[in-house]
Amino acid sequence: MFNALIEASGEHRKELISLRDDVEKIERKLCNHHHRLRHLEHAQGPRPYTGIMASIDAMNWREFEHHIAVLLRRDGCTDVVVHGGPGDRGVDVTAVTADGRSIVVQCKSFAPYRPVWSGELHKFLGASFVQHGADVALFVATTSFAPDARTIAETYGITLVDRAHLEKWSAGVTLPILR
Repeated sequence: MFNALIEASGEHRKELISLRDDVEKIERKLCNHHHRLRHLEHAQGPRPYTGIMASIDAMNWREFEHHIAVLLRRDGCTDVVVHGGPGDRGVDVTAVTADGRSIVVQCKSFAPYRPVWSGELHKFLGASFVQHGADVALFVATTSFAPDARTIAETYGITLVDRAHLEKWSAGVTLPILR
């Protein structure tokens, strides 16, 4: 196109040639950028979990609790009951694992940037082992856990499922505690 314009235009010939050269440089840069992006995408490999967390983030708290109940059933738990809401005594889901252990679950559907703090773990600790006498305490969140919350969980045997583990669990990877 530029060549035809250059042929037809006598007085703007130098400007058109310069413009054509600039466009060709931009095309080369875009092509190089495209090749670099394809190389980077290929190096990372496929993302098998794409879209899972987006769908979980779109759930309200009740849907999230039912999603966790579905995952427990899928992984062999029986007697799965969703209790969430007022009067749940600090536990959202109860179940029995495939090997007969009682399990209680606390579900927190928080924004990804808001971690679960130690106060939430303290409440769940009392509810899971004291009130419910659970064998397994599972705290599932759509976010991360603050360091002090992780310390409490490690000290008292609460299994934490953070955002990354939730994504894998939702994609079909069974939690080790349920095996």
